[in-house]
Amino acid sequence: MKLPFLAPLLAASFLLGGCSTLDKLNPFSSSGPKLGQLTDFKATVEARNLWSASVGKAGSYTFVPAVVGDAVFVAGQDGTVSRLENGKVVWKIDAEQKLSAGVGASNSLVVVGTDKGEVLAFAAADGKPQWQTRASSEILSAPAVSEDGVAVRSGDNRVFLFDLHDGARKWVYQRANPTLAIRGAGAPVFADRYLFVGFPGGRLVALSLQNGALVWEGPVAQPRGATELDRVADVVAPPVIDGRQICAVAFQGKVACFDMGQGGALMWSRDMSSTSGLALDGRALFVTDDQGVVYAFDRQNGSSLWKQDKLQNRRLSGPAAQRGLVAVGDGEGYIHFLSREDGSLAARQKIDSSPIRAAVTTLGGGFVAQTTGGAVGSYEAQ
Repeated sequence: MKLPFLAPLLAASFLLGGCSTLDKLNPFSSSGPKLGQLTDFKATVEARNLWSASVGKAGSYTFVPAVVGDAVFVAGQDGTVSRLENGKVVWKIDAEQKLSAGVGASNSLVVVGTDKGEVLAFAAADGKPQWQTRASSEILSAPAVSEDGVAVRSGDNRVFLFDLHDGARKWVYQRANPTLAIRGAGAPVFADRYLFVGFPGGRLVALSLQNGALVWEGPVAQPRGATELDRVADVVAPPVIDGRQICAVAFQGKVACFDMGQGGALMWSRDMSSTSGLALDGRALFVTDDQGVVYAFDRQNGSSLWKQDKLQNRRLSGPAAQRGLVAVGDGEGYIHFLSREDGSLAARQKIDSSPIRAAVTTLGGGFVAQTTGGAVGSYEAQ
């Protein structure tokens, strides 16, 4: 997906008259906040690079590595799609189209999308083309792949479910869009009998896998304010799920957790603005906000556990958490490792000098991140 900030809003008429206002809110704009300085600290764990590889550059889009077992599937804007294992290239293909989104993957299939709305599926084992279909507009987030099908979110906020084996359309869901919305969309998430998707206007919805019907929706933000810009309150990052709990965060809204076993009943919410994302572990919910502050909340009641603000204005990615650490990427290609217990800076590693836009993800006992410059690496800290 493209940069999930307000400069590239969907409403062209607003862009013509309001670019200067948008630039002030867009941290990637030349007139936006300058990149924050790195803070010195004493490392408490040792971070090391397990492997590194080079993939296609992202351009103005965001490509998310897909981890399936020991395999990592990666893609770039130039059409390159690769399968890596322990950093070694198992296969590498040219999709023969410019890509705008990916990667979604399972044990059998790898799926990417284009700015023309094309959905391209390849065999996970060897990269051979399997099928091709089309959504209604450009694809800005990684497709989601499961035994129930391939879920694709298009730039006009339609959600499609395609057959896993031949790409035939099973159903499509759409809803009215607000006047203004952030150009960028979180990937759909499969869980149980549902597909969960966040939408402009601050809504998290559960769709039936059988027919795409709306089962329930939960409020993550309530648009408010005197202007259309003030009322932008979109769920841009993918929701996270663990057990019966699902949590989501909105720009100019809240972070909120719902009980799927109780028909989406709200468990708790806290004021928050984020387009980067969040992560769950057995005890806590971790969130990166739009200012580059990382928070930890008790996942059961939303009480604050800690806040790390020494990475402010570092243009942080969404977090990943495991083995006592929380990892986030930044706008200069660094991965920062934080203590899961108190949020203190524990270690730091650099991939390259280009931004890490996609959320860091876990692989085995370590973490994987991909930069816009085309570098992908696996890192461990202990």
